[in-house]
Amino acid sequence: MSSKSNPSDSLLDELEDTLAHGTVVRRVETLRKVTDLFVSGAADFADVQVALFDDVFECLIDHIEVSARALLAQRLAPLDSAPPRTLHRLADDDAIEVAGPVLSKSERLDEAALIRTAETKSQAHLLAISLRRVISRAVTDILLRRGNDEVVHSTVSNPGADVSQSSFDTLVDRASLDEGLAACLAMRPNLPRHLYLKLVAKASATVRARLEAANPNLAQEVSSAVRTAGRRARSSAVALTSQTEIAHALVRSLHADGRLDDGLVLEFTRQGKFDEANAAVAAMANVPIAVAESIMIESRAEGVMILAKVAGLAWPTVKSIILMRHELMRDEPTSAPPADLEACKATYQRLRRATAQQVLRFHRVQDAAVPVQA
Repeated sequence: MSSKSNPSDSLLDELEDTLAHGTVVRRVETLRKVTDLFVSGAADFADVQVALFDDVFECLIDHIEVSARALLAQRLAPLDSAPPRTLHRLADDDAIEVAGPVLSKSERLDEAALIRTAETKSQAHLLAISLRRVISRAVTDILLRRGNDEVVHSTVSNPGADVSQSSFDTLVDRASLDEGLAACLAMRPNLPRHLYLKLVAKASATVRARLEAANPNLAQEVSSAVRTAGRRARSSAVALTSQTEIAHALVRSLHADGRLDDGLVLEFTRQGKFDEANAAVAAMANVPIAVAESIMIESRAEGVMILAKVAGLAWPTVKSIILMRHELMRDEPTSAPPADLEACKATYQRLRRATAQQVLRFHRVQDAAVPVQA
């Protein structure tokens, strides 16, 4: 029988003798031979033969030192047909030099093993998992919940990590005190548009506070500079995800066909579709999308009402916009709480459209100094 069909009888005899009487050095040497044999024929082994190697490796793992287990992990981790039980044992090792290669590289390791490790092991183990080519949403959520700053930054920077909506919400809040995380988040191609804008607003507020504290005599200049940076960020191509572009294209088509009306805006807001609702209000008010976004994200409810009045929206739709905005920006000081809705309604009913247009023109003049995304 060839070596690619099964380990040789002499090697099996050597293994039995080594386990019974051998020294540590001899066990390590036997492990090297078994590993060489497996690696050389891994692509050709059937499942039953892989299972046999699994038995052999498991026997040896219990009797070798950390450095030898680490070497075994490095050699087995890249193999698609690596023995699964052995991989699980290595991934579960408390020594990160053993577990690390398997956690970061092995495609053979199943999700259940990754979840178990992510829930129970050290930050070093979590960091290794954060480097995987693909990370499921379930595993990503654990990394972001349990991980320290290094783990969180590594996970967010990994384009193969599937980040959930709830995790994005938490990350944007966390980024207000972590400029490095804010930078990582801003580069995520799938970060929802409204969260990108919220990120800009929160990070800008943090930067403003720090700069103003350090330079109290320049507070006005600092505030102006941060607003300018925020407008540039909103108009940046990086901020526009494919989903946002699709939403904007849909609204442009509806507007061109004369089908964009109050009812559609109401439907967009009830479904929490920020991109569509914002683009629709911008089109109906005849302002660039970036101007509408600036009002939606940074201004108080009064600004939203001014934009809505110019767009000719009825109060139920305006109310729905305010509620949507409050939900998306629920921890922002600029968001109007539902308790103020009656006051908002009275203000909206008193507001004249000509006044709203005049205020909106002033807002556009402020933004004119910085190019915006139409």
